[in-house]
Order: sequence, then structure tokens, then C-alpha cells
Amino acid sequence: MSRVCEVTGKKGLIGNRVSHSNRKKKVKLLPNLRTKNFFIPEENRWIRLRISAQGLRTIDKKGIQAVAAELGI
Repeated sequence: MSRVCEVTGKKGLIGNRVSHSNRKKKVKLLPNLRTKNFFIPEENRWIRLRISAQGLRTIDKKGIQAVAAELGI
């Protein structure tokens, strides 16, 4: 399973962790993903999404029905 938010499309980044002596070490910067179940009352069913914290805020703002329609679920 890839580490991509299903709502916002956020992915991980690759960067450098820089020490005090300016040595650089490669590091993966991963998004804050959570697996969450949502109930859609109009369809009387549950859906499971792997979403980031920003995606969860989007669902709180727009509603799960609107987000599911955008995703084609």
C-alpha cells in the first residue's frame, strides 16, 4: 500500500537532515496518514479511506458525501 493520501494526494518527500557540522544525511519525510472509516448515510454504507490530517480537515469542511463524489466512490 502506497503512502499517498486518497483525498489530497499528498506524498512523501526526500530531503536532507543537516547536522551542526553541516553533514547531510538523506531522510524520507512522510505524510501524516491515518486509516479511517466513514459512514455515508445516504447510501447506508461504510467506506475506509487512508487520509492525511489535511484530508480529514477537508472532509470536516465539505462533508463526506461531497468528497466521496469528487473521488468517484
